[in-house]
Amino acid sequence: MKTIAGWFAQAGLLSAACAGVASSNAAEPATETLPSRTIVVTATRHDVPRLDYPGSISRIDGDSISAAGATHHGEIMNRAPGTLIQRGSGQESLTAIRSPVLTGPGSCGAFLFLEDGLPIRPTGFCNVNDLFEVNSEQAEAIEILRGPGSVLYGSNAVHGIVNVIMPEPSQLPPLGLALETGSDDYRRGRVAWSHVANGTDVGLLGHYTHDGGFREDSGFDEGKLNAALVRRAGDGVLRVRFSGTVLNQETAGFIQGFEAYRNADARRSNVNPEAFRDAHSLRASAHWQTPVAGDSEFNARLIARSSRMQFLQHFLLGKPLEENGQDSVAALLSWNVPWGEDTTLIAGIDAEYSLSSLFEFQSGPTTDGTPAANAIRPAGRHYDYEVDGASVAAYAQVEREFAKRWTLTAGLRGEAVEYRYDNLMIPGNTAEDGTPCPFAGCLYNRPADGTDRFENLAPKVALGYKLADTHRVYVSAGRGFRPPELTELYRLQRQQTVADLGSERIDAFELGVRGERDAFDYSLTAFHLEKRDVIFRDANGFNISDGETSHRGVEYEFGWQFAEPLRLSAAGTFARHRYEFDRAVEQGEVIESGNDVDTAPRQLHTARLDWSPSPQWDLQLEYLHVGEYFVDASNANRYDGHDLANLRARWRFAAGWHAAARVNNLLDTAYADRADFAFGNYRYFPGRDRSVFLEIGYSPGARQGSNQD
Repeated sequence: MKTIAGWFAQAGLLSAACAGVASSNAAEPATETLPSRTIVVTATRHDVPRLDYPGSISRIDGDSISAAGATHHGEIMNRAPGTLIQRGSGQESLTAIRSPVLTGPGSCGAFLFLEDGLPIRPTGFCNVNDLFEVNSEQAEAIEILRGPGSVLYGSNAVHGIVNVIMPEPSQLPPLGLALETGSDDYRRGRVAWSHVANGTDVGLLGHYTHDGGFREDSGFDEGKLNAALVRRAGDGVLRVRFSGTVLNQETAGFIQGFEAYRNADARRSNVNPEAFRDAHSLRASAHWQTPVAGDSEFNARLIARSSRMQFLQHFLLGKPLEENGQDSVAALLSWNVPWGEDTTLIAGIDAEYSLSSLFEFQSGPTTDGTPAANAIRPAGRHYDYEVDGASVAAYAQVEREFAKRWTLTAGLRGEAVEYRYDNLMIPGNTAEDGTPCPFAGCLYNRPADGTDRFENLAPKVALGYKLADTHRVYVSAGRGFRPPELTELYRLQRQQTVADLGSERIDAFELGVRGERDAFDYSLTAFHLEKRDVIFRDANGFNISDGETSHRGVEYEFGWQFAEPLRLSAAGTFARHRYEFDRAVEQGEVIESGNDVDTAPRQLHTARLDWSPSPQWDLQLEYLHVGEYFVDASNANRYDGHDLANLRARWRFAAGWHAAARVNNLLDTAYADRADFAFGNYRYFPGRDRSVFLEIGYSPGARQGSNQD
């Protein structure tokens, strides 16, 4: 704690210095009160000025999403401080939010992915590629909350939350259409439609994308559709939403060899032409919002979800096929109750039920490894199980203003999760028919039927101080948690028959200052996170949960309209993510306390210059920097990082019509979206060469720069 206190003291001096620059007279209110220009909803599930929220949250609005024209969600989400979403092949991705880029079966459990404030997957059943199941390309906004967040969210909100907010029907044009073409046989069509009446609004939007792939046999076809109905009845509002996605992808694997991404032929090669990923998802939700008992408000949110995925595990010996799926329902009830003029209570109950399944099958004998490795990977079924999952949670959060300038926020969440596991095969590490493997048994081990239960308490407290009407400073402390993922508990290997795992927990401390005035807005945050009971696979191939890591750094974000047609925006982070334990782990690596966690750049920066020389033209130049990072846990090998530039232009040439052009990787830089070191070799997902995209669209009645076409 002494180290933490000293580190926060230094961060406090830095924050105070920035506050002094922003407001030369912090002891007195500003002479002019300006309304907050940014409203966020993720933190409290209600509209709140970002200026007043005592935590780290970034909002990327619809105009910015439209201008980016992202072909992958990482292209737009990486604008948030402390965020790095690495693109794999096609629409695949790995995520970092105030963390290293996490991999493995439980990595996705460290982040909570939402659509309109509702989780897109049930607790315990996620995939590292969850984000391709939301229509971020046509979102009204994307909010990224860094750190555990408020007590309104529980499991999986460990390092951060991503909330993709879809537009209301009233924000859509009567009819919008857009067509796009680009490098490597890229084609995309978008549509939006709405009908707004006195009591009922309906809207529809969607897109279809074909990408030929810049690597051999690596294209994909993808479709996304969203529909919404808003019905006003008296003082209440009912919102019904539907979303569906489908992806058919030919997957490209790693290229190997030191700096192989610099070789033009290697970048476009694919040694796994047989690999593929097919997935689809469906979600339907209803949200009833109504005032009760004076100024109080009641919200009832219901969601039903279903998803299926099938993919070839080309990265494993024997290349087994995996099929997984889930069907789930959840109910979220909450009350917002004002107490007098200076206190607000938010309380709620969440409940969820899910039925999940996983099936893994290898069609033939393993031949691509050593004789010993081949012998323990038999053909046939490796895993075949179902899990009934149930969870219930209750929370309460109180916010109180006192002493004119101070605000205290305190809350507590309690959550219980239970998994009932049903093994549909012979228990143990034999072949499907019970035949034993040499060398102490087959690799794949199936536990016997059982039940696992996890209970967690998560408190949070924050104290805010109004330096001036448009400048705030805050300090907060909170806890995040995640129970083990189903694959960590029941997809065991070697001699492990039971995974005795606990929930991962993270304690987060944060100090920040935020302000906005005239043509300038900024935020600066210092954070320290300590994560315990980290789940990993040790040198014996056992899933265990006694790892520890620490994460600390400084994040910044600002925007400056320094001339009428020119705006400069920037965001970034300086951070250190370290192991705090010693252990030998799988693949012969040795973790030493104090080492950097692998794939954890110490610096991430992005900047954009927007220029609107006339009402008809918008131009944007974007710069992204990913700092160097170690690619193995022993810190023996590294990737040097990269710098990229993108150029975008939009021309409104007639009423309702626009044309747009984008050049990604403007300087044609050779780089790796992801670098890794495993099995004694460097491995890379190469980044795309310079790519050009052209778009034409028609959207009468849409707001300027709308992406709803």
